[in-house]
Parts: sequence; structure tokens; C-alpha cells
Amino acid sequence: MSSEVAEAVLPEALERARTAAAEQGLPYAGGVSPAEAWALFQAGQAALVDVRSGEERKFVGHVPDSLHVPWATGTSLTRNPRFVRELEAKLARQGGKEAVLLLLCRSGKRSAAAAEAAHKAGFTQVYNVLEGFEGEIDERGQRGHGDGWRFRGLPWIQD
Repeated sequence: MSSEVAEAVLPEALERARTAAAEQGLPYAGGVSPAEAWALFQAGQAALVDVRSGEERKFVGHVPDSLHVPWATGTSLTRNPRFVRELEAKLARQGGKEAVLLLLCRSGKRSAAAAEAAHKAGFTQVYNVLEGFEGEIDERGQRGHGDGWRFRGLPWIQD
């Protein structure tokens, strides 16, 4: 994608997300698809923050060069009381609370809660990555067969 196309298309994706968020009454800027998130991140127009636990990142995989600020920790997913402070620290050099943030979790649910918390803490451009890294559970009780970052064939690595 050329930088001219990226400049024309990507802000439109964020504007669509903002419009949809306002219509839905979301308490944050909105949601973007995994492909839109990757394009924004690759173009340097947004920070991609993985809010899954460290265990999920290590054993399931993660997006290369993404930031990590867990919304919850450990296998029991205990809420991280330092989430906002850690987010502020990680983004201090990338525009702080004015930076465009794309939050990614397993299915898009925890990242929505994290987006709400970030917005309440003063982050003005925080978006949820819809579908998450693994996607929703299907009728067989499995993830990754119908949606999600990995299902969409976007870049990821595993330790």
C-alpha cells in the first residue's frame, strides 16, 4: 500500500469507527478490523497494544513489535490494577494520551473493557481491534476457524 493510499484510506477507517462508536454509545473511539489495525500499525499511524496475559502472548503468539500491557494477569486472568499507569508509561514517547491506540486481546472482549478504562483515564484515541487475536469460539468449542488476527492471515510470531 502506497503512503498516499494509506493516508487517504486509514483516517477514513478511524472516522468510520468513531461514527459507529457514537451510534452504538461506546465509551471509547470505536473498533477496527484486524486488517485495518495492521495497516495503521504498519504505516506508523497507531500503536498496537496487546492486552492479553504474558502467558497468552508466549504460548499462543503475538504480533511482532506490538507493545504489551496486560489487562489481566496469570492463568486466572486477575485484573491488572496498574493497567492505566503501565499504558501511560509505554506510550509516553509515542504521543501519550493523544496517541492512536489499537488494543488487541483474544477475542475483542477484554480489549473493549481495556479501551473503556483507557478512555476514562484520558486517552482520546483508543480503539478496540475487533475479533481479537484468536477470534470467537465456534460451534466445536474452538477459536481461530472463522475470525481473528491469525485467521485473517496477518503477521504473528510465537516463542
